[in-house]
Amino acid sequence: MEIRTGLGWDNHRIAEGRPLILGGVRVECGFGFEGHSDADVLSHALTDALLGALALGDIGMHFPDTDPRWKGCDSLVFLRHAASLVRERGFEISNVDATVILQRPKLKDYREPIRDCLAAALGLERDRVSVKFKTAEKVGPVGEGKSGEAQAAVLLIKS
Repeated sequence: MEIRTGLGWDNHRIAEGRPLILGGVRVECGFGFEGHSDADVLSHALTDALLGALALGDIGMHFPDTDPRWKGCDSLVFLRHAASLVRERGFEISNVDATVILQRPKLKDYREPIRDCLAAALGLERDRVSVKFKTAEKVGPVGEGKSGEAQAAVLLIKS
């Protein structure tokens, strides 16, 4: 048996007038994140974690922000691609664990829809997808409401 872990992280500036997308789910709040794609920090962090576990670089190598094809793209496209690379190499995603760090809005009501969306994109049961929410306790750019970020860890198994 071969076991691999991956770690991902992403952050984006807050931008008024853009939709806030987290894990493929639109969060109603009046602002979103600045970015070339839909700027879904959670999907980006998970994509990087999967690519990192396979030693295949990062999201920017596979989906460069200089390529107009990815302008405004749904970040679940990136996540599904990374999951397909996992399976092509004979691995199974055992579980994912992610944390979104955002000062506002409160996200607890979005937890289950986000878990469902990510589980579907990854081809996993919901009980293998953990999503947590934290504030930055008003410290730093996230705490000041200037940006948001996500961290993710994945475990891959090849039997």
